[in-house]
Amino acid sequence: MTTNEENKLIAAHIIQRLGEGGLPPEYGLNRINVGNESYLNVLEHEYFQSLLKQGSSFKLVQGYFGGGKTHFLHCVRELAWKYGFVSANVELSPAECPYDDALKVYQNVASHLMVKPASIMEEPQLGVCNVIRHVLDDKLDEAAKSSSDPQGEVSRWIMTKLARTWCESHSCRQAVVQFALASLQNNFAREQILEAWLLGENIVVPELKECGVFEQISKANGFTMMRSLLQMIVALGLPGTVLLFDEVDRNLSVSVKRSHIIGDNLRQVIDLCGRHQLPHTLFMYAVPPEFMRTVVPDYPALYQRLKSPVPLSARSPQAVLIDLEKLDLPPEELMTNLGIRLVKVFEDARDVPLNEELQARNAAVVAKACAEVCFEVNHRRMFVKTWVDFLFAQLADGESEITDEQARELLWSGQQTLTESAEAEDEFDDF
Repeated sequence: MTTNEENKLIAAHIIQRLGEGGLPPEYGLNRINVGNESYLNVLEHEYFQSLLKQGSSFKLVQGYFGGGKTHFLHCVRELAWKYGFVSANVELSPAECPYDDALKVYQNVASHLMVKPASIMEEPQLGVCNVIRHVLDDKLDEAAKSSSDPQGEVSRWIMTKLARTWCESHSCRQAVVQFALASLQNNFAREQILEAWLLGENIVVPELKECGVFEQISKANGFTMMRSLLQMIVALGLPGTVLLFDEVDRNLSVSVKRSHIIGDNLRQVIDLCGRHQLPHTLFMYAVPPEFMRTVVPDYPALYQRLKSPVPLSARSPQAVLIDLEKLDLPPEELMTNLGIRLVKVFEDARDVPLNEELQARNAAVVAKACAEVCFEVNHRRMFVKTWVDFLFAQLADGESEITDEQARELLWSGQQTLTESAEAEDEFDDF
C-alpha cells in the first residue's frame, strides 16, 4: 500500500469517526489535535524523557462528557508509543469494569495492553501475551544477527534474566516466563493455558502447578497481580507502561461502600507511584469535574493528594490535575482551528480540492455560532459533527459562504438531535 493510499484511508477514518459520533479517531490524531499541546509537551519533556525512566506518576484528567477526555487519552497513548511504552486504554463503567472490582480491572488491563502497531493500518494486537510475543520476535531478530542458534540465545535470556527478575508475585513471574518458553518452543497447549491465566480467566489445571503457578487471580489479589504484571513488562526490556482509565459512565451515584473502595484504591495507586512496586508507569484516571466535587472530598486522605492550587503546566509540571477546561485556546478559536485542519483531512479523504480560504471563513462562522448556541462544553463534539456534515453538503451542492443565521439554524437542528440521542441513551442504558 502506497503512502497516499494509507493517508487517504486514515483521513476517511477520521472523517467517519468525527461525523458519525463526534468521537476521536483511533489513529491520525496529530492531524486534528489542537488546544492541548501545552499539556502534552509537559508530559513528553518532564515525564517520558525524564521521570518515567526512574519512577512513575499519577495524573487525574478532568473534563466534562464530550469535553475531550477520550481524545486527550488517545493523544497520550500516541506519545507513549513514540517512546516505546506499552499502553492500555480501559473504559470504566459499573457493569463492565468498575474500579472497585480489582479482578475486572486486572482483566481489562491485561487484555488491553499493546505496543505500537507496526503499521497504522494493522489491526492492534491486544493483550499482555501479544506484548510478550512481540518482545520474543524482537529478541530472535536481534540474536539472529550474532548467533547461529538464536532460539537457544533467547531461551538462555529467559532462564537467566527474565526468570530471576524481582516480582511481587511468584506466580505472575512464572506465568510470564513459562508462557515465553512455551511460545518459543511452539508448545501450543501450554501456551494457551498460561495465556488464559495471564488474562485473568478462572482456570485450574495441573499444568499450572507444573509451571510454578500456584495462585489464582481474584478480587483479593487483583491489584497485586496488576502491579506484578507492570513489573514484568519492565523485566521484558520495555521502557514502561501507560495505563489510561476513562470514566465513561455519566452516573456517579455509586453506593457509599463502593465509593470508599474506589477512593481507597486510587489513594494506594498515588502512594505507589514513585516506588519500585509500580515501575516506569504513567497512571491516568479521567473523570468529569463532579468527581472532585462530590466523591473526593469525602475521603480526606485522597483529597489531600489530589487537591492542587494549579493544574499541570510548564510552571507546575509536578501538579496532579490535568484540567481540560483550561486549554491553550479559547473555545471559538479552538474550534476554528480544528475546522481548518479538518478541511485538509476532508480533501484527502474525498480526494477533492476545496477553497481553503472560503472554508476557513466558514469554519470561523460555524465556530462562533456553536459557541453561542451550545453553552455546555460538549460544543466541541457538536462542532465536529456539524462541520463534517457541512463539508459534505459543500461537496454535494457546491461551495458557498455560510451566513451567521444559517450557521445558527444548522447548530440548533444538530443540538436538538443530540438532545434526543442523549435521552434515548438514558432510557436504554443497557445498550
